[in-house]
Amino acid sequence: MSLLQTIFGSNSHENDHIKVLETDAFRKAVSNKKNQLIDLRTPKEFSGGHLTNAINIDFFDKKKFKNAFAKMDRNKPVYLYCRSGNRSRNASRKLDQMGFKAVYDLKGGLLAWK
Repeated sequence: MSLLQTIFGSNSHENDHIKVLETDAFRKAVSNKKNQLIDLRTPKEFSGGHLTNAINIDFFDKKKFKNAFAKMDRNKPVYLYCRSGNRSRNASRKLDQMGFKAVYDLKGGLLAWK
């Protein structure tokens, strides 16, 4: 890690458990219907359209967020997305702290998907 990264922090949130995927890689990864694909937007945003087979877990509803992920398999990959990538970036850090082994974040969110 460089001195600047140490002082100011890294702009990447990747680590051994978190990977940020470009749109094409994310699309290929979630084409399997058995993935834990999570839309972190609000229910209203979700009802306006979402990726096929996605489950809606509102990032802003802290209690439901924690309870929903507590029931999920921490050893299976989790694929996260939101509108622009901010919520999924923050959620990926939370899931890492909760013990999830493989968290994949869609770079740029749905704005990049389209």
